[in-house]
Amino acid sequence: MASNDSTETTGTTTGTAVGRRKAARYIVPVAVAGVAAATIGLVPALADSGDPELPKITAQQLIEKIAASDQQQLSGTLKVTADLGIPSVGGLAGSFAPDGGADKGGDGSAADPQAKLMELTSGTHTLRLAADGPDKQRLSILGDASEYSLIHNAGEVWAYDSASEEVYHAEADEAGHGDRSAGGKEHKAPKGVPATPGALAEEALAAAGDTTSVTVDGTAQVAGRDAYKLLIKPKQSGSTIGSVTVAVDAENGVPLKFTLAPSGGGKAVVDAGFTKVDFGKPAASSFTFTPPKGAKVTEAEDLKAEAEKNGKADKAPEELGALKDFQGLNVIGEGWTSVAEIEVPGGAGLPAKGAEGVPAEAQQFLDALGDRVTGSFGSGTVFKTRLVNALMTDDGKVYVGAVTKDALVRAADSAK
Repeated sequence: MASNDSTETTGTTTGTAVGRRKAARYIVPVAVAGVAAATIGLVPALADSGDPELPKITAQQLIEKIAASDQQQLSGTLKVTADLGIPSVGGLAGSFAPDGGADKGGDGSAADPQAKLMELTSGTHTLRLAADGPDKQRLSILGDASEYSLIHNAGEVWAYDSASEEVYHAEADEAGHGDRSAGGKEHKAPKGVPATPGALAEEALAAAGDTTSVTVDGTAQVAGRDAYKLLIKPKQSGSTIGSVTVAVDAENGVPLKFTLAPSGGGKAVVDAGFTKVDFGKPAASSFTFTPPKGAKVTEAEDLKAEAEKNGKADKAPEELGALKDFQGLNVIGEGWTSVAEIEVPGGAGLPAKGAEGVPAEAQQFLDALGDRVTGSFGSGTVFKTRLVNALMTDDGKVYVGAVTKDALVRAADSAK
């Protein structure tokens, strides 16, 4: 059994071990939840054959092992589960993507990765992953009778949705690219929801600071590999995040499994891990793609040109320009109990209970959406998920964070 030696992380410790990661200490909930919301990599408990006996290791040494991992080749199968306590956003994603995402007689594409990868933020999914260095990756989402594949090969990105028989093609810089390899290292990979334990672990560790406890919590076997378990927990009370557990390959330091447990108990909010993994060189054919005969091929540059022609290209930026009316973004608190305070333009909030002109039926509907709360800030409604909660006050302010209802009320009171 591995040692339970612990490290109470500080800015200096974390910066040394994971210096290449962006500092994000004041938005720990956003970094972790964005991963889960985003925020993704995600798996129900994987079968294991007992805890392996491994050499003792400290938390600091394990963090450094993750940071030093440079595994460039990998293939395997993952199980991804996200349960934020909200309806599936797969269908909604398309409405926020350019031109509505999926093609429904419009000029979008059902194979567009922007919308498709958002499906990973809810439900359970089986994925296949292959990577061979910084220029070759393939991610496939397996359905009951269909498959969606996203392939990056030497600067080109192809996506194929077998259900609709549509193909999306782009140069890597057009499709957007991330900076993750199999183990979480930098390279030009297709950008989307983080779907691997490595990408999720990196986000969690980047956010670790003075408010975080990091320990080694024994060992495990994941996908037939011996692993150490790194346990990341808030020191503060009031967070909806109970813990983050990362199973780290004992040999090469690659995160094999990522689990985000809520402080309120119950099943994991985000659970991701390999069920099969191979660190050998994947077959070259994994990264080649030819559009099937009869498939509709959509070029990213054509979509962009069409959007500009129809005046749609600048629509989103114009709408986002309304953010200039916000009175800044104020962060209350630190670490895991950080709360963002946003002032809604015009100061318009939800109608107060009994407000003139609000039908009783409408009021009942609004009340059913959230919990009414009061404090020195006034009154408002708290809207809850299993991870991120938001308080909208009657005078048009919003407080949001991965914190409990009581913590939101305290933050709102302190802002007065």
